[in-house]
Amino acid sequence: MRMRCLADTAGLLRHDEREPVEVAMRQITKRFPQVFVAIYTGSLGEAAHLRRFGFWLLNRAKFADLPPGTSNAAGILLTIDPETKAAGLSVGYLLEPFLEEEDTFDCLARAHSHWLEGRYGDGMIKALEQLSWILRKRSNQAGRNPQHFARKLLPSASRSAATRRRPSGPEEVER
Repeated sequence: MRMRCLADTAGLLRHDEREPVEVAMRQITKRFPQVFVAIYTGSLGEAAHLRRFGFWLLNRAKFADLPPGTSNAAGILLTIDPETKAAGLSVGYLLEPFLEEEDTFDCLARAHSHWLEGRYGDGMIKALEQLSWILRKRSNQAGRNPQHFARKLLPSASRSAATRRRPSGPEEVER
């Protein structure tokens, strides 16, 4: 599946809201060049489960506006389904040692009140600001204690086996 990093298929963002959201996305990549953020909004219908969909999309999508060779394993995907009023944050495999479910929940919780009021752009920006703060915190922690995060990484052979068994990924919160 080929898509842009900001894929607002549900039409939640007004034209004037897109640029501030894209700026917030780029700020994370500027601060952490090895990481990228993508956002997908759309109705998943009853057949799809938000967690599984976000996990699948992050692993399968080809993001058109990323440099060639960028790995989805270093991506973070915010998925919003306005019909079911649910949102989820999927994290690529390379970031799993650094972001825990509590962290992704905190990002979504920052946006929750904005989304309830229909202010999707503001909510996305709040979630991304919280994500940036958490990434800075984890980066500092990794600098002080790299062994802590190295223990969370699986050897590459074990990682590929673990990814096949993994049923679902990110934290999910209802709005």
